[in-house]
Amino acid sequence: MKAHTVSLVNSLVLASMGLWGYLDSDSRPITALIPVIVGVILLLINSGVKKENKIAAHIAVLLTLLIIIGLVRPFLGTLERGNIIGILRVSVMILTSLWAMIIFIKSFISARKNKSK
Repeated sequence: MKAHTVSLVNSLVLASMGLWGYLDSDSRPITALIPVIVGVILLLINSGVKKENKIAAHIAVLLTLLIIIGLVRPFLGTLERGNIIGILRVSVMILTSLWAMIIFIKSFISARKNKSK
């Protein structure tokens, strides 16, 4: 699967699940919108990733890595609260982000191999 396709899926999952989590929360902390913001940014730079723009691809990888790291604490919090829906929501965001990261790394390795030929 192409990196831009996986990144698009990831951006849509982050934006939709993040917004759902924000709206589902009673306290509605502003930090709950971080996945939404990252998802929107990934969506905006997706055309650059599709055109194999190195800067856009590297920004997408950086944001994807940061969101994976940033979702660890919310995941642990939902586990602590025993919120099954929250656990599923955050798990889906983490899994799609990990999937995107793996595809990006494979894409970078492939591009490097093709460049050295």
